[in-house]
Amino acid sequence: MQTIRITTTQNIDIDYEVAGLGERMVGYIIDAAIFVVVFFATFITLGLSGNMNRGNDVFLDVIVMIIGVLYTFYDLVCETAMNGQSVGKRIMKIKVVSLDGARPRFGQYLMRWLFRIVDFTFSGGLCGLICVAVSEKSQRLGDMVAGTTLIRTNPRTKMNNIAFKPEADDYQPVFTEAAKLNEQDIELINEVINNYVKSRNSMLVYNMAKRVKEILNVTPPADMNDMLFLQTIIKDYSHIIAQADVL
Repeated sequence: MQTIRITTTQNIDIDYEVAGLGERMVGYIIDAAIFVVVFFATFITLGLSGNMNRGNDVFLDVIVMIIGVLYTFYDLVCETAMNGQSVGKRIMKIKVVSLDGARPRFGQYLMRWLFRIVDFTFSGGLCGLICVAVSEKSQRLGDMVAGTTLIRTNPRTKMNNIAFKPEADDYQPVFTEAAKLNEQDIELINEVINNYVKSRNSMLVYNMAKRVKEILNVTPPADMNDMLFLQTIIKDYSHIIAQADVL
């Protein structure tokens, strides 16, 4: 399985599995199939209700137009609202990510959506297929312009996802400063831990721990190594946020 290395804004290198052509195509087919079902279901319903009689041409044109608009903006809306995924991408466990390691901005989603015209419409999908096949980071033209690519969301090495795992109510956070972090910071820390499990590259953990210590201005106890420090930060953050939601 092909992988890419993304350098985050915290100067942490993380390896991701690139989504394969087959996964992309099946995800695209699933999304298209949803609208095929919606299209036929709509017209069957209209037929049964008697609304497809002669004289309702304008009404039918409006229905077709609405479905067409929904299909046109489907990917942009879904990827923006579902963190880089459409229904098809979620089923295939792939998602759009930014090459800087952060969650893509709306402008990036918009750019890759606009270039669907070139990747799929004008070229019949040929441009997108060729670009994904030959580009170093498996990007279609829209991804190259937007600075994004598609990755697999399921890790090669299975492990318990420790991010946002609730602790006991009587848990006492070790580092209350963890509250200064945000959800994306915690996701990145968890991703670094996952990558360490896969690669055993201790520098990933060291660099991430060093960065977090600098951001929070904290000094762990002498008997706490970098891995335990990162795990503790995740636990502390999860507990603090959970307690805040209760209040």
